[in-house]
Amino acid sequence: MEQRPFGPTQRTVAVIGQGTWQLAGRSWAPAIAALRRGLELGMTHIDTAEMYGRAEELIREAIAGRRDEVFLVSKVLPENASRRGTRLACERTLARLGTDHVDVYLLHWRGREPLEETLAAFEQLASEGKIRSWGVSNFDVTDLEEAVKIAGAGRIACNQVLYHLKQRGIEHDVLPWCEAHGVALVGYSPFGHDDFPGPRTAGGRVLAEIAAAQGATPRQVALAFLVRRPALFTIPKAGRAEHAAENARAGSLALSDAELARIDAAFPRGARPRELPTL
Repeated sequence: MEQRPFGPTQRTVAVIGQGTWQLAGRSWAPAIAALRRGLELGMTHIDTAEMYGRAEELIREAIAGRRDEVFLVSKVLPENASRRGTRLACERTLARLGTDHVDVYLLHWRGREPLEETLAAFEQLASEGKIRSWGVSNFDVTDLEEAVKIAGAGRIACNQVLYHLKQRGIEHDVLPWCEAHGVALVGYSPFGHDDFPGPRTAGGRVLAEIAAAQGATPRQVALAFLVRRPALFTIPKAGRAEHAAENARAGSLALSDAELARIDAAFPRGARPRELPTL
């Protein structure tokens, strides 16, 4: 599993992590097995949020006795993101996760609470050791610039955004901004929302041909493309151990320049979006 520096955190993190959105709604036993299998295979970056139902409690079971292996990320909801509300939300998250800190704590998206208040709470939580660093999610360039103006350079660990082969809008402005400012960019929903390219589509055939040449699967090829640049990370979800193992193998898959060019042509990034794509 390839690892690389994660923004300004001074941590090296697996390029392929594990998402948990809607994971707790499934049977817990296979979901826990999937997370544990992912850890065994080097997918130590586990992402969650207070919004994700009982996912934080599920993760607590999955990482029991293994907390030191995990790069753990969670998020505060915008409606809880006042200075006091952020601190209380973080404490609830820590209790559900059964840990004394998270490695990165994110604002899930912009809301009505002043960003200054949220970031002040983040900084206080960091000073207390309850979070190691902080970041944001679903932030466009204007939001990112506002955060830098408030907190200063080198404080944003990551920006988590929607990013898959059929939705490459962040490549126009958000990805270049993050690269220029040393911010990790974490793509969520890397297979789309129940919309992964099928084998009968033109793009799906390209993925299948590259996968056959690489001794891989089309989904592994897609993940490898989505982490092709040093700032990029991705967090696919797996509900079964075998699916987690398939995702993990993408972390050591090296695509050639010619293969990257074929995928780029098959899934063009399209026009600059008017607003940041989200789910």
